[in-house]
Amino acid sequence: MWKEELRHNITTVEELEKYISLTEQEKADIRELSRRFPMAITRHYMKLIDVNNPADPLRKLVIPSGVEFVQEGLLDTSGEAQNTKVNGLQHKYAPTALMLSTNACASYCRFCFRKRMVGLTDNEIARRMDEVAEYIRENSIIDNVLISGGDSLMNSNELIKRMLDIFMDIDSIRYIRFGTRMLSVLPQRLMDEEFLRLMEDYNRRKQIYIITHFDHPREISPEALEAVEKLKKVGVAFKNQTVLLRGVNDNPTVMAELMNRLTTCGISSYYIFQCRPVLGVKKQFQVPFIEGNRIINETRKLLSGPAKQFRYALSHVTGKIEIIGMVDQKYMLFKYHQAKHVSDNSRILTVDVSDGKAWLDEEDVK
Repeated sequence: MWKEELRHNITTVEELEKYISLTEQEKADIRELSRRFPMAITRHYMKLIDVNNPADPLRKLVIPSGVEFVQEGLLDTSGEAQNTKVNGLQHKYAPTALMLSTNACASYCRFCFRKRMVGLTDNEIARRMDEVAEYIRENSIIDNVLISGGDSLMNSNELIKRMLDIFMDIDSIRYIRFGTRMLSVLPQRLMDEEFLRLMEDYNRRKQIYIITHFDHPREISPEALEAVEKLKKVGVAFKNQTVLLRGVNDNPTVMAELMNRLTTCGISSYYIFQCRPVLGVKKQFQVPFIEGNRIINETRKLLSGPAKQFRYALSHVTGKIEIIGMVDQKYMLFKYHQAKHVSDNSRILTVDVSDGKAWLDEEDVK
């Protein structure tokens, strides 16, 4: 059923015009941008968009905008190429192996940090599971696998079963994570009966986590809540990652509502990420550190314990760095939460962010 729904995705200007009014300039921009970075919107997600509001945050997340033409930013902001050990498998942090299992998503987010490949090329995708398994077995320090993409749940149930069979039989692996935005854009995928049986069967052997990605409270639809309840009943655990995005959730009230709604339905939010300076993304979505720090601080004031356990962080080439807060009007404290190099573990940085800085440069982390 969910695969059939994907066939009705909105991928052209002509299909989009059935739902939303577009100017001639917008139509021209969308056609050109879609050739560079594909557009795909599920009908489920389109129903969540306020089509009468040109500034609707959900519209910004999936409908191309002319701001994407601005050629500022990078294609690989966190050094994924240098962390690739075998095709499709990255090993940046000692305990975690990250596998790129597909280049496809149900809907293509305009702020995607893998725009270099998602919907375009499968050159970085894992093709030989035997090579992936061999690398993990040879590196027994790896105790978990994060299956990513694209969207890991775009894979067929058959392929998911094959991956789980392999990882369940590797003794060092304690738990397995699936990174997905399906609960936001196509929750029907997670209510597939065969998929639910798979999760129930394999979760008995090792804990399975669904790493969700909600960026706005309106994405938590009744269908998403239904899917969460079904998966909780078979023992699957949930954690959420959010990206701080200009014009989407850069408002403490909106962000607090998102955190509260996630907590209410049993999803623990463990990261709010600084938006990466991706080509075609940086200009439209990035929020400077000083402003981001204010938003996060104001958000926390509106939350109670469980809802404010998240870390505000950025995924840098050198590691996952927590954004602690301002020292004075000029300097900000950062701390390595996870580091690529052992020498950086828990290291604290003091950086001048007074010039509107929104990312850490090489000089900042020396």
